[in-house]
Amino acid sequence: MYKNNYSRSPRRTTTRSYGSSNRQSSKNARQNIHPSRFVKEANPAQTADYTSDNNFADFAIHPLIKSNIAYKGYKVPSEIQDKTIPLGLLGNDVVGIANTGTGKTAAFAVPILNKLLHHKTEQALIIAPTRELAIQIEDQCKKLAKNSGLYGALLIGGLSIGRQISSLRAGATIIIGTPGRIKDHLKQGTLDLGKCKMVVLDEVDRMLDMGFINDVRFILDTLPEQRQSFFFSATMSPEINRLIQTFTVNPVTVDVKAGDTSDNVHQDIIPYETKQERLDLLHDLLIKDDVKKTLIFGETKYGTERLGQELKTRGFSVDSLHGGKSQSQRQRTMDNFRQGATNILVATDVAARGIDVIDITHVVNFDLPHTYDDYTHRIGRAGRAGNIGHALTFVPTRP
Repeated sequence: MYKNNYSRSPRRTTTRSYGSSNRQSSKNARQNIHPSRFVKEANPAQTADYTSDNNFADFAIHPLIKSNIAYKGYKVPSEIQDKTIPLGLLGNDVVGIANTGTGKTAAFAVPILNKLLHHKTEQALIIAPTRELAIQIEDQCKKLAKNSGLYGALLIGGLSIGRQISSLRAGATIIIGTPGRIKDHLKQGTLDLGKCKMVVLDEVDRMLDMGFINDVRFILDTLPEQRQSFFFSATMSPEINRLIQTFTVNPVTVDVKAGDTSDNVHQDIIPYETKQERLDLLHDLLIKDDVKKTLIFGETKYGTERLGQELKTRGFSVDSLHGGKSQSQRQRTMDNFRQGATNILVATDVAARGIDVIDITHVVNFDLPHTYDDYTHRIGRAGRAGNIGHALTFVPTRP
């Protein structure tokens, strides 16, 4: 059990209510998860460090892309990049099985951008499950394609439809977006994928978890039959396999996943009696030296916002992320958290779906998750890219 024997520092006393006390009962009733399921020692898979025989300079890619990769300071590809890029350059369909934080964005972006530089009248479509992930992919593609003249369009909710239409009419060749918004443009006739010769589905398992399977099938059905496809997922299931069999041709599978992400996470509980004690224990946790970058989960928009404000009054560098914020606010919040301007983020489950920050050291369940699946999704934000993370769950000692 997590030891609460750290020294307590002066803090503001408050009677505010945080978390789920105001939540109305609904059909989404919380599962009764025994606290013992929140306790587990990290047991990372024992795998030898991957050593590539290649440098990025060895790949048969456009000099401009090589220059941009070198400018970013990358010399040696990761395993997923080393095994996927040559296949992509040959035109193979690829199924990549890899966790987040392994460099998979560059694994598909490099061969796609290389082909577009040689065939600028063609298009590429990249589908991501969340707005945040789509924005991150766009950012990576911009850096890899700097000074190339290639033009892109970001099709996600929360951004102006008019600006998206303008980007498409201007001749965007790299189209990145979420399933719902891409489908909207297709049905409205503002998106024509007739010249799309490459498609990427990133984090397919999350797309299916979020209920996008019909939208994904609708989009893929509109694409030319002669195309190259990349499917990336952290897990495989019969439904994902059916999707792959329907929409790829003789795909080559690249599996670089080593165990579950949660195997890299120390998991424990913090018992508390009152809401005030829970808040004080959280304060004491956050001032510990080894707590570097923390993602805190709350249940409601209201509770998440109030908790963020309370932590600010205590002197913490914190922001909140929930459905009540605009897209520009959400993007600014994520940029600050990713770049280290803030080191604590309080978020709801829905708002956190797209968070992909590889250096999160601690995940804190301030409010209990509704299901054990929700719990595993939450703690999977820590322990990425081979790092050991920590997940701590507050558990009341009485109903």
